[in-house]
Amino acid sequence: MTVQDPKPTEAAPKVANERPKYAPTGGGPMGRGGPMGMGGGTGEKAVAFGASLKRLLGMLRPERVKMVLVVVLASIAVALSVAGPKILAGATDLLFAGVLGRQLPGGMTKDQLIQTLTAQGKTDLANMLSRLPVVPGQGVDFGALGSILLLTLAVYLASGGMQWITGYLVNGITQRTVYRMRKQVSEKLDRLPLSYFDNAPRGELLSRVTNDIDNIAQTLQQTMSQFINNLLTVVGVIGMMLWISPLLTVVALITIPVVGVVTGIIGKTSQKRFKQMWKSTGELNGIVEEAYTGHSLVKVFGRQREVAEQFAVKNNDLFKSAFGAQFVSGIIMPAVFFIGNLNYVAIAVIGGLRIASGQMGLGDVQAFIQYSRMFTQPLTQLASVANLLQSGIASAERVFEVLDAQEQTPDAEGQLPTPLKGRVAFEHVQFSYNLDKPLITDLSLVAEPGATIAIVGPTGAGKTTLVNLLERFYDIQGGEITLDGVDINAVPRRELRDQMGMVLQDTWLFGGSIRDNIAYGKPGATEAEIRAAAEASYVDRFVHSLPDGYDTVIDEEGSNVSAGEKQLITIARAFLSEPTILILDEATSSVDTRTELLVQRAMKALRADRTSFVIAHRLSTIRDADTILVMEHGDIVEQGNHEQLMAAKGAYYRLYQAQFAATLQGETEAEDPAA
Repeated sequence: MTVQDPKPTEAAPKVANERPKYAPTGGGPMGRGGPMGMGGGTGEKAVAFGASLKRLLGMLRPERVKMVLVVVLASIAVALSVAGPKILAGATDLLFAGVLGRQLPGGMTKDQLIQTLTAQGKTDLANMLSRLPVVPGQGVDFGALGSILLLTLAVYLASGGMQWITGYLVNGITQRTVYRMRKQVSEKLDRLPLSYFDNAPRGELLSRVTNDIDNIAQTLQQTMSQFINNLLTVVGVIGMMLWISPLLTVVALITIPVVGVVTGIIGKTSQKRFKQMWKSTGELNGIVEEAYTGHSLVKVFGRQREVAEQFAVKNNDLFKSAFGAQFVSGIIMPAVFFIGNLNYVAIAVIGGLRIASGQMGLGDVQAFIQYSRMFTQPLTQLASVANLLQSGIASAERVFEVLDAQEQTPDAEGQLPTPLKGRVAFEHVQFSYNLDKPLITDLSLVAEPGATIAIVGPTGAGKTTLVNLLERFYDIQGGEITLDGVDINAVPRRELRDQMGMVLQDTWLFGGSIRDNIAYGKPGATEAEIRAAAEASYVDRFVHSLPDGYDTVIDEEGSNVSAGEKQLITIARAFLSEPTILILDEATSSVDTRTELLVQRAMKALRADRTSFVIAHRLSTIRDADTILVMEHGDIVEQGNHEQLMAAKGAYYRLYQAQFAATLQGETEAEDPAA
């Protein structure tokens, strides 16, 4: 089946019970909140930070085995790293003992020297020497010192290796998790109703599935490894500090509640600002995307200044929110660092007093000061992780809003008859885009197999809506639509749409060659089938004038082929799909008069033995239709063939006369300027 950008071109309101979690505000000439009236989307109700964090962590569940391995390796790495200062404390004591030992008189043992000092009343010095491996009269034992330094080197190398392996595992966990998230979002978009995309600015939606997911990936990558390592480091360091000195440990632990309070106050403020920052990012992306895709329209109406001004406003909003978010969250690091410095001073003073009193050794105090730094550093990094987490959770909330959007009704398990004849029946159909504003109240019609049904009427009458309901882009609210007697709601959408070929007034080509764009209508089509479809739709006529023929690459906007040529390519795509039911919505509106006559002949051949629905504004193109439906305000006010409707002199007759009277009047004025 071939579908060209299916969207309701006539309906302003959308389905009330299928609104997405966010909706655009404002509107511009390009639709969907164009560049002159862009409005970004936000969640109607923000998801709680705790709930979003829990849900994000839940997405790591498939990686739980590797997460356990990460925790084990990180624990070993931290244990080795924490043991380092204590081992180095022995080296400090050896150096200090060597310096003191050389200054002490030889010829006596350490115990004898301590007894002598005690007898002389030098108790503090005696207590200090009792804690050192001093030998009176001897200097530094470089052999023992070298052994300690080599052991320290080995410990730190092993710790670094474990940390490298942990980082490798965390990177894999993060990328696989984000891969699954992107896959979930992609599959979710396939299950969302068309009304969701009609309400969602494309730039805002793209920002959610690209920028926000990238931000989540960065958050997971940095926070997982840092959080695990820093948390384990804090636990290990506290254990070592308690072993060395419970008193100094109490002094060091005073910083935890202080840091917690400061981080909590600042984090609560920054969370709101990060939410606003990512909202502003989505709005700005929406403006850029729509201003770019509609740049021709902007230039035609001379609205460059307005677009630039609106971009400047949104860019300024993003600047303010981003600056505020980063500035407020950035206060965390200096605040925690300041608290850590105060703690360091307190430990140094108290530790020095305990060395002087002989209650602690110099190596232990030195090790404790290192541990205090090791204790403050992970606290600072945990505060930084909290800062990053605020931004990541704000992005996660926006992605979860997409994942939680109301989906289209599930497909049924029924099947269409084989072979399909193509009898279409609308029976008392009711539908409205907004339940408060009914559009189709009681519509009934029958299209027999092979018949051509033309649908005419003023703009907004419901013509395109009729075929959108047949394709199940929207579900009806009452009545029934059947295909060969089978309710279309009772069969999967894919099976239903595989039987239909659709060409809309708004063409859409993908970035790729002309051959690829035609072959999109039938995966696996042969070269002969592609050429046959191109010849039938007169694409073959202009392809040979292109430098690369069928291999000519069309850019995403299709700007290197004319509007008429784009339309012919989309018609060829429909030819190739060989549909049972053909839907043409002003399919020849972009081609010249001569090409239109050729395409009309091809369409007549294509419509043979196929049920066809043709939406037309130019009534001359549908005079040979088997049945012409005249629609007004969602209702069929007349139906019959061209001769019958002209004889009835009703709504169709008035449309026909108005159209051709205007043409004749224009020709008369051209012939007689005085007229």
